[in-house]
Amino acid sequence: MSKRLQAGEIDILIGTHKLLQTDFGFKDLGLLVIDEEHRFGVKQKEAIKALRAEVDILTMTATPIPRTLNMALGGLRDLSVIATPPAKRLSIKTFIREHNVGLVKEAILRETLRGGQVYYLHNEVKTIEETVRKLSELVPELSFGIAHGQLREQELERVMTNFYHQRHNVLVCSTIIETGIDVPNANTIIIDRADKFGLAQLHQLRGRVGRSHHQAYAYLLTPPRSVLTSDAEKRLEAIESAGALGAGFMLASHDLEIRGAGELLGDDQSGQIEQVGFSLYLEMLNRAVESLRKGEIPDIDAPLETGTEIKMHLPALIPDDYLPNISTRLVLYKRIAQAQDKDALNDIQVEMIDRFGLLPDETKQLFIQAEVRLRAQALGISEVDVGVAGGSVKFESTTPVPVNALIDLLQSNPKEFKLAGSDTLRFIRELESGEARHNYIDRLMTQWEEACKSS
Repeated sequence: MSKRLQAGEIDILIGTHKLLQTDFGFKDLGLLVIDEEHRFGVKQKEAIKALRAEVDILTMTATPIPRTLNMALGGLRDLSVIATPPAKRLSIKTFIREHNVGLVKEAILRETLRGGQVYYLHNEVKTIEETVRKLSELVPELSFGIAHGQLREQELERVMTNFYHQRHNVLVCSTIIETGIDVPNANTIIIDRADKFGLAQLHQLRGRVGRSHHQAYAYLLTPPRSVLTSDAEKRLEAIESAGALGAGFMLASHDLEIRGAGELLGDDQSGQIEQVGFSLYLEMLNRAVESLRKGEIPDIDAPLETGTEIKMHLPALIPDDYLPNISTRLVLYKRIAQAQDKDALNDIQVEMIDRFGLLPDETKQLFIQAEVRLRAQALGISEVDVGVAGGSVKFESTTPVPVNALIDLLQSNPKEFKLAGSDTLRFIRELESGEARHNYIDRLMTQWEEACKSS
């Protein structure tokens, strides 16, 4: 096969990790598709990276590992999410319980009495026979099959075929079923010692059931909560809460927060993301990526952006009598703060008027200040302070506003404008109303925007 591959006689090659070994040579490899990406380790990822300069790579997984998700969120990789489930598919009901013989019996009988089948996952081959014996004593009327990776190929195929054709009620198995065949009639899975599995693995295993229109159940059995590690508890809580269809991306986000992002270029999977926080880490990463895209060297010593501060000394808020639901108010505050341009702000205004009615004055002021903030950020202004008797504008060292534009202001009206230090322009002016303050700062910014264009 290797000779045919090097000669270009094979158009599509499907295989395992073996394809990444050095003894495989491709004549003109153009596309590499990786399925179940979380099954690849660091060494395999390094081999894939060596191909990346000349090969397009498509990675598919229900739960991207933290490093991959981190790259996607940071803009180093493109990401698309398929969140639409198949027609008539129901979400899997997930329960986390301490191991209990009565619960196991009840779960098995409930499924088999409605004509379904059960996966019982016990991931220790040396004790799997003993587990089958105990389950047979618990429900002697049922038929059991055993499947694990140490079985001979023909025997494993026979067991899986018998289970598929409903000759066994319960399949006691290892994680070999993680990417196994589709068994629509199996709609309950019991996972013993669920605390030993990772988030991605639990999600994949849970996905073995619920492959038809029947309601499926997943029981995650654990030892007493007192002996669980804190990370295991977080994983189990995440998998229990993410029971909706298409929840893989949300689970991967939890995994990123629990394990850390890892090194982008090194061998370490675990990182220190918890020491800086997820949002701050993304901000740092985005700044570095933007610098590299511009052909610049990221300045790791430069302080992070704290945002432009706008002080108009006027109430700017969403009143609770206009919108009583505090959760909705917080969501809208966040959307307004994260709006990237005037069009986005206008869209939010239209939506609020449509949902809640005409905006009160305080909310109109909130949008006015949000627009001023956007313009100030583009002009390299870190603070705008406008009050009854005037105010000040503080510039960053990287402001694009030409020095000449500020000098012209000072020379044309020295009584009104003064410099306070090297970065702050002060002005004296009576501005009683909010409209007057907004119009005044609007005129100044318009002047500086035009000066930036002409410079």
